[in-house]
Amino acid sequence: MKKIVNYILFYIVLIPLSWLPMWFLYLISSLLSFILEHIIGYRTVVVENNLRNSFPELTEKEIQKIKNKFYKHLADIFLEAFKMLSISKKNLMKRYYCINPEILKPYFDNKQSVLLVSAHYNNWEYMVLSLDMQINHHGIGVGKRMSNKVFGDLMHKKRTRFGTEVCYADNTKETFEHYEKENIPCAYMLLSDQSPNDKHRCYWTSFLNQDTPVIFGAESLAKKYNYPIFYYTVRKLKRGYYSFDISPITDNPQETAYGEITEKHLSFLEKSIKENPQYWLWSHKRWKHKRN
Repeated sequence: MKKIVNYILFYIVLIPLSWLPMWFLYLISSLLSFILEHIIGYRTVVVENNLRNSFPELTEKEIQKIKNKFYKHLADIFLEAFKMLSISKKNLMKRYYCINPEILKPYFDNKQSVLLVSAHYNNWEYMVLSLDMQINHHGIGVGKRMSNKVFGDLMHKKRTRFGTEVCYADNTKETFEHYEKENIPCAYMLLSDQSPNDKHRCYWTSFLNQDTPVIFGAESLAKKYNYPIFYYTVRKLKRGYYSFDISPITDNPQETAYGEITEKHLSFLEKSIKENPQYWLWSHKRWKHKRN
């Protein structure tokens, strides 16, 4: 029965919703942002605490202003994620594109795989969907499986319909070794700003004025395979339109000191957040772990 409900929700509700024009979806988004913030109060305490702790120098009025902008952006991300289910290649590439894809061309020509790291900042779903079309490398997103298997499988098919592959924690090693053996250059996309499951198996640092545990996966993979690692910065041009540019972190991960890659990655992210804080996922319980 649960499986049938999932299929009904996906094909009778979400897919038809994705067919609506963007201007209409943004009308829904404006209503949704008001409901999330002022009626449901979706994680408002988490958002406010995260903002206050990250920006202690701001007044309460300034915090509330960022919070209000955040919920408007969050609602846009929800509706843009629905649009992702049926958006065309042409429309997607018009709304989300790379400014400097040529930076990766020499690595592709040398059949060298790379890692692309970033965060839940601006629109990350469009990056997954379009990655394989943005660059010469075969695009692969590295993520977590959804707890709902049926819904997760349906979303997986939609996310990978334009060529991007998605692998998960239980088959990441297998995926890396397969393409290494086949000598196919890949670009692996990782979002490394989630709270680690185990605070004892992570990297601790200072981030946004707080002791912060960081998932060490990106640096660990970079050093294991000695893949050049880059950070991509996503910028919101206007409602529904984004661009991103790719910046090098290091060409030789195995020659870097412990934590150096992670610190550089966080430096890029912190800069983006301070410039436009409303675009980061403040509703995420980023600081639920405390350092011993």
